Amino acid sequence: MTNELPNKNLVARSFGRAAAHYDDVAVLQRQTGDELLDRLSLVTLQPERVLDLGVGTGRNLALLGERYPKAELLAVDIAPAMLHQAKTNFNQTQGLKRWLPNSQKPMYLAGDAENLPLADNSVDLVFANLALQWCDPRMSFAEIQRVLRPDGLLMFTTLGPDTLHELRQAWASVDDYPHVNMFYDMHDVGEAMMEAGLAEPVLDTDRYTLTYDTAMALMKDLKVLGARNVNSSRRRGLTGKQALKQVAETYEQFRDNEYLPATYEVVYGHAWGGQLKQQNHNGEVRVPISQIKRHNT
Repeated sequence: MTNELPNKNLVARSFGRAAAHYDDVAVLQRQTGDELLDRLSLVTLQPERVLDLGVGTGRNLALLGERYPKAELLAVDIAPAMLHQAKTNFNQTQGLKRWLPNSQKPMYLAGDAENLPLADNSVDLVFANLALQWCDPRMSFAEIQRVLRPDGLLMFTTLGPDTLHELRQAWASVDDYPHVNMFYDMHDVGEAMMEAGLAEPVLDTDRYTLTYDTAMALMKDLKVLGARNVNSSRRRGLTGKQALKQVAETYEQFRDNEYLPATYEVVYGHAWGGQLKQQNHNGEVRVPISQIKRHNT
């Protein structure tokens, strides 16, 4: 794994600024979120505690609440402004029901997937839609494994390295700086899951193509989404009009009929929590016999 790690402070600021208008352009996020929720219908699971990791504006949080009405909901995001938006949207979705005694009242926590503010073995389901691509997969999966209970389930999407390859090629005609974020491939993701101790990981990929009238329209949407260039070796300072013009002209080579394509490589994955480990006062780690064999759902 040689990918450059993103600047987390920049990630938090970018998505914080994007919170108010994020849903206006979050087309891909809705599609992948719906697919991930559909995949949950194939699993027999009645979680007591559900974590929406990288909750964003809370769209999926409300849908998870509908699917698991008896579950406690936890919402974690690196951007406090996103958490505020998620809370506002969840309350609006609930309407007057939120005042009922047994209504779901999610807990909103600011935190990084690489350092979750949760106790060990405390979550039955981790749902992460297009959030883990901003993390070191070894650290984020290790944290997810830590907080998952045995037989708990991780369901996630992330972005693969072929994402926005058209824009990356267009920027390559301008200079050698990275202008488009780089993401880990499926093999690196799977390896990180195994190293973390997650059980029975399954991965597959799908490609989505969004279309735009111009390259500038694409870059505007990326800015609204908060998906800015967060590479630490990115070029500092403002980008000149001439450079942007060259990017737009180079991007034209990809025009298909009337529109310009923007390709997203989406990695879908799921895995089960590894076995519960208990540590005694002598520093020995013991695995209870009851946890040696996991019961498949």
